[in-house]
Amino acid sequence: MLTTHPFEPEDGDHLREECGVFGVSGSEGAAALVALGLHALQHRGQEAAGITTWDGHDFHTHRAMGHVAGNFDRDEVIRALPGAVACGHVRYSTTGETALRNVQPLYAELASGGFAVAHNGNLSNAMRLRRELVRRGSIFQSTSDTEVIIHLVATSQYRTLLDKFIDALKQVEGAYALIVMTPDGMIACRDPLGIRPLVMGKLGETIIFASETVALDVVGAEFVRSVEPGELVIVQGTQTRSIRPFGEQAARPCIFEWVYFSRPDSIVDDHSVYSVRKEIGAQLAIEAPVEADLVIPVPDSGVPAAIGYAQQSGIPFELGIIRSHYVGRTFIQPGDKVRHLGVKLKHNANRALIQGKRIVLIDDSIVRGTTSLKIVQMMREAGAAEVHMRIASPPTRHSCFYGVDTPERAKLLAAKLDVGGMTDFIHADSLAFVSIDGLYKALGESHRADIRPKYCDACFTGDYPTTLTDHDEVATEDQFALLAERVN
Repeated sequence: MLTTHPFEPEDGDHLREECGVFGVSGSEGAAALVALGLHALQHRGQEAAGITTWDGHDFHTHRAMGHVAGNFDRDEVIRALPGAVACGHVRYSTTGETALRNVQPLYAELASGGFAVAHNGNLSNAMRLRRELVRRGSIFQSTSDTEVIIHLVATSQYRTLLDKFIDALKQVEGAYALIVMTPDGMIACRDPLGIRPLVMGKLGETIIFASETVALDVVGAEFVRSVEPGELVIVQGTQTRSIRPFGEQAARPCIFEWVYFSRPDSIVDDHSVYSVRKEIGAQLAIEAPVEADLVIPVPDSGVPAAIGYAQQSGIPFELGIIRSHYVGRTFIQPGDKVRHLGVKLKHNANRALIQGKRIVLIDDSIVRGTTSLKIVQMMREAGAAEVHMRIASPPTRHSCFYGVDTPERAKLLAAKLDVGGMTDFIHADSLAFVSIDGLYKALGESHRADIRPKYCDACFTGDYPTTLTDHDEVATEDQFALLAERVN
């Protein structure tokens, strides 16, 4: 189940990042490369980080709470992680408590030898599988859904480790981009729908896998291609081979990678994230024009869309909100008296610019709406004559069950109110969202109700591309409990 993040106030107004994975095969001192790659993926998870290596004889692991910097920038840590094969993970929990035992890569000694796994995504039937495995005698060491994969591999009746791994993957549902390490080599794979991203690169002869291309750039690697949905890339040293054990399925990658999650300098499935976000802003300007003096992004995620909106509308782009980059997620807010000032620690109005101006605020999304309310209030206190808000995604009306930590649906503002009600809630002069059609146009695609969508857009449309076993079972249990309460 999804968990509330311990470092952010519960009223946070952005969807939480997922996780990031990075793997290296065929380079002595691989841990140092992995640490650099994880630095580039830090935006995907700031809760914890870990690296596991294989030196040809033993596995070595270092896992820690907090950022990559401070944990993996010390020589003694890297020296304790020898080997030419390594994988790493940055974590933001969507399942499992915030504790060291849940930090990845997870590692276990199986009958076939050591097995380490790093996972970006979420298994939507992990609770059911876990119950069945515990009933059969499995003993879990974490509360992470990822550990289910290890137990499925360990208990599979197939003979080879590869067949055991495939057997395990055929039992899970949901989203996963995995990097697995065994004494025989490395396996990188994506779920059959390709919901979560994974790319392959090369640095000389060294094979590298990463959640985003920006991590390849940082280590000087060449982008080779995306790992295909449903593909397993098997690496031994610097040699690769590919298998596709799941049959052909139409891919449904997460559309929110372009809206918010990926870094703007990444390429996701052949689309520049920065260019797509600018085009979303342009579409938003076409669909929801307004007479104003300035276009102002809510930093940092709203910047590319704001540039696109400004260029399309002809309204000047300005930095009317200045973000402090030195406020950590662990900042302690001592009591209610100053808690409401927390938004000003990260964002402050550029008062001299805003005074007397009609402004258009551009942000990537509205979740609970509370931060949007505070930003609008900040603009008014800075003297803005009018405050119009434009959102570079459709209304988020549904929870995600594929590795993005969203609140339960009852806490999503767009699930409770129409646009007029949302406008009143955040006290804006006007509010508009890009349409689902406009979002698809920004990606060079069309969205039609009579054809299967090309992307997973369930957070906007409620069209989930897989079954949601755990969610459905919990919903049924809640319904029975409510019925029993009414009867009694």
